[in-house]
Amino acid sequence: MTVDSRHAQTQVLHAGFRVDPTTNAVAVPIYQTACYAFEDTGHASRLFGLEELGNIYSRIQNPTSDVLEQRVAILEGGAAALTVSSGQAATAMAIQNIARAGDNIVSSTDIYGGTWNLFANTFTDMGIEVRFVDPVDPENFRRVTDDRTRAYYAETLPNPKLQVFPIQAVSAIGEEIGVPLIVDNTAAPVICRPFDHGAHIIVYSTTKYIGGHGTSIGGMIVDGGRFDWEGNAGRFPALNQPDPSYHGAIWTQATREMGPVAYIVKARCTLLRDLGCSLSPFNAFQFIQGLETLPLRMREHCRNAEAVAAFLDAHPEVSSVTHPSLQTGDERLRADTHLKGGYGGLVGFELKGGIEAGQRFIDGLNLLLHVANIGDARSLAIHPASTTHSQLSPQEQKRAGVTPGYVRLSVGIEHIDDILADLDHALIAAGSYSAAA
Repeated sequence: MTVDSRHAQTQVLHAGFRVDPTTNAVAVPIYQTACYAFEDTGHASRLFGLEELGNIYSRIQNPTSDVLEQRVAILEGGAAALTVSSGQAATAMAIQNIARAGDNIVSSTDIYGGTWNLFANTFTDMGIEVRFVDPVDPENFRRVTDDRTRAYYAETLPNPKLQVFPIQAVSAIGEEIGVPLIVDNTAAPVICRPFDHGAHIIVYSTTKYIGGHGTSIGGMIVDGGRFDWEGNAGRFPALNQPDPSYHGAIWTQATREMGPVAYIVKARCTLLRDLGCSLSPFNAFQFIQGLETLPLRMREHCRNAEAVAAFLDAHPEVSSVTHPSLQTGDERLRADTHLKGGYGGLVGFELKGGIEAGQRFIDGLNLLLHVANIGDARSLAIHPASTTHSQLSPQEQKRAGVTPGYVRLSVGIEHIDDILADLDHALIAAGSYSAAA
């Protein structure tokens, strides 16, 4: 595990790479290659036998992706990371790495609609059961855990509910029972470090804030290196019994000399090898560029979002606003415990005119883009019930925090006066439509 005590703004620019040793280039090169020459047969044998780490084939590992993996692992205080082709792939692989047919995981209800579909439908087809619980009471996770439970799963700042997950409480329950907590930190990079609160695995859609410019699709899994896989061997046969897909390797033993990286090495050498959901070197390069300004952008996202939340909260056409800065009680306590330096760039609200007013609001925007994405430098707006969560039943939507008239904003880094002017213009349009109706 690499420890880097420098500040985040420094780590994202310098960790894992200084200059290219061949050309002295300062920018990380795009290693656009499929394969790599072995020095001799012994070198090749050592690589395939896990006696030595190195490049074999870009489906499994690539030098450009390696820099991205090192930087994010260091930024999070983790042991190792793995880049993949999308955030959905990261979530799926994070669970498939330790769960098999007949196993189960326990998931928070407060998750992205695409993740809910993956869990409720595709994983069911694979024989992996997902048990959904309300995270308001962390003990709900304990209540549905059994001997076949392989992981807990949650989002730090759930999209679109925006009620911060109780990482500390649930990870403590998991530690007691022997179940790791996987946290999707996509909506809260830099402002939350889940490992500091007890989480064991972090997943990201790097498409969002890490990339920051809406140009590339990608994902990442980060291993904190702190969960005792070997000490809980009975619960995790995938890591502690001979793996027939890799000449009988027992991952906790095969990686012992490498550090606490059994989880990531297994994901790389089996799932990434077999499923092939690899991140392209070009996209890795794009994410490195985004990562270099991530701390600065997150500061602006958070500042603008807080101003937007206050503006909407005072607007006569708005019936409710969802943003951690406006929360009270236990919700605010969790936000203040887990989020440092801001409350995130996402804001949700409901118009008094309901679904029709919400649609009119979306159509009345000129600056904000109507886009199914978050974390872009540009400000974005979406109506989740008819888009990102439309595959869910009305009951499932309600459990995830989506109501018919709910609008979600991903507040960008434009000047706040321009953002507020566009919101005001669209809210006037939504109000006049409601009055006319």
